[in-house]
Amino acid sequence: MLFSNPFKNRLPSDAEALAGRDVAIWDGAPHCVLGTPTMGPFPDHLKTVQLGLGCFWGAERLFWKIKGVYSTAVGYAGGPTPNPTYEEVCSGRTGHTEIVLVVYDPAIVSLSQLLKVFFEEHDPTQGYRQGNDLGTQYRSAIYAEDDDTLQTAREIAQSYGQALQQAGRGQVTTEIAPAGPFFYAEDYHQQYLHKVPNGYCGLKGTGVACIAG
Repeated sequence: MLFSNPFKNRLPSDAEALAGRDVAIWDGAPHCVLGTPTMGPFPDHLKTVQLGLGCFWGAERLFWKIKGVYSTAVGYAGGPTPNPTYEEVCSGRTGHTEIVLVVYDPAIVSLSQLLKVFFEEHDPTQGYRQGNDLGTQYRSAIYAEDDDTLQTAREIAQSYGQALQQAGRGQVTTEIAPAGPFFYAEDYHQQYLHKVPNGYCGLKGTGVACIAG
């Protein structure tokens, strides 16, 4: 698919990426729904995973509803630009995708359970888009905090990819990689669909079940 903006269908090189800034664009606040901190350091027994599944508004709401999720926040990850703004990310020149940071208690909810929701609630075969949302900032991604998370994500992606192919779908394009910096998005994006209950949510799954764990 061709776009008038070339950075909608390819990632920028480091030389092409926007410079960003040294100062974060949001200084944090308690979670509007859960009342928990949205910025670390988090209690030692908790784990984190960064999940990109299209527009982060609806994606964040999926995870804050899950028992065992301690906190969520939305932001940008996967590209070289530090502390980007939403407008900069939408330009395609930061290399970031829209991300939900999920902080969870593995004694209550497993990574496999979270990834089942992740894979079933969007279409991980679409590359640089998600439905009508077009651009590299909507790409599917899992950024892992440790090797165990990385291995589990790859195993579930492979298994779900086989299920998708059996259903006549395309191959999984989800980017699975070690987590780099997570840059928090602006305040108005955080828990957006709690603040604006009738706001936009473009998430749409494939209807194919993910057998995870």
